[in-house]
Amino acid sequence: MEKLTVPSRWYRLIPVAFITYSLAYLDRANFGFGTAGGMATDLGIDQRTSSLLSSLFFLGYFFFQIPGTLYAVQRSAKKLIFWSLILWGALATATGMINDVRVLIVIRFMLGVMESAVMPAMIILLSRWFTKSERSRANTFLILGNPVTILWMSILSGYLINAMGWRWMFILEGLPAIVWAFIWWRIVDDTPERATWLTSDDKAKLQQVLEQEQQNIKPVKNYAEAFRSRVVILLSLQYAFWSVGVYGFVMWLPSIIKAAPAMDIVKTGWLSALPYVFAIVGMLVVSHYSDKLQRRKEFIWTCLLIGAIAFYGSYLIGGDNFWLSFTLLTVAGAAMYAPYGPFFAMITESLPKHVTGGAVALINSFGALGSFAGSYFVGYLNGTTGGFGASYNFMASALLISVVLTLVAVNGRQHREVASPDVA
Repeated sequence: MEKLTVPSRWYRLIPVAFITYSLAYLDRANFGFGTAGGMATDLGIDQRTSSLLSSLFFLGYFFFQIPGTLYAVQRSAKKLIFWSLILWGALATATGMINDVRVLIVIRFMLGVMESAVMPAMIILLSRWFTKSERSRANTFLILGNPVTILWMSILSGYLINAMGWRWMFILEGLPAIVWAFIWWRIVDDTPERATWLTSDDKAKLQQVLEQEQQNIKPVKNYAEAFRSRVVILLSLQYAFWSVGVYGFVMWLPSIIKAAPAMDIVKTGWLSALPYVFAIVGMLVVSHYSDKLQRRKEFIWTCLLIGAIAFYGSYLIGGDNFWLSFTLLTVAGAAMYAPYGPFFAMITESLPKHVTGGAVALINSFGALGSFAGSYFVGYLNGTTGGFGASYNFMASALLISVVLTLVAVNGRQHREVASPDVA
């Protein structure tokens, strides 16, 4: 079949998806900087409460993920994300205005609720616009909002806290999501059929390719059958253990760096950004070759194994050599982020589209449980042991389990490597 060219999808949708997820991640991850930058002291938050607050977000994220995603699938991802942007922006801004830890507990939980369906809704939205041969790259450009945001947020937050305090950091970093909601509403369409900026010929050709791909996927009757399937169960567990490492790293890296000798909050910001530079490069390279070779599983497990080895190396080094340990942490961070694009492409290519939304939500909700465990127990281990070695070992073990689950989750029969026409 001749090559189809619809480049306007990339120019219009990918930047918007990237910025939207970037804002979600900004309002999720800046809590670690607020804690390291004086919020814990001002509000009288001890180590145990700090760990709870860091992880509460993921409980809200877990409980409301599937209902929110089903709304996006059956009604409108566009409308869901519009209201989510407004509400999570308001909650993030309110974080800078409170004086009571009990109110902060409610805000952190509700922030997780408001952001819960955004990630799976975006994955489903992109699967309606991009074909199998481009899906890993499309997903990667979306998820690049994660490391790119942490990169600039780490630097900016350090300067904002230093100049204006942690309260203004939350306020100034929360308001953009509310403004962006109206830009999102103006630009995005749920499906190609609704897009006025595509020609009828482009719509027909794109729809033909997407429908042809669905014919090569093993039929699944309904959500109940999808949720009971071996691949969905194993990938849910895999993503949970993977997320233990990712969010233990994301939420506590600023505190780990800040504990080094002669380290102020501005230096902490710059050093916290460095792992995400390499994460961005890794994600782009891995997604490119995953699409080119039509390989998913191989790129996922090898990257996670590298991350596990790097964390274990940091554990062996201990606190004697900060710079060597930090280098290994940088490797671990980059390796954990690199395979996100192939992972979510693998899910949407393993199941028919009428159950993909629920499956992505279920897998992502288990990721939220892993994120809760990672952010809570890493903080708990750091506070209990007075060092970081135990938490490094904990994250290494979680990633190693994730490697094993990746290897057994998807086999050749379940995930068919079917060639499909390219759409540029």
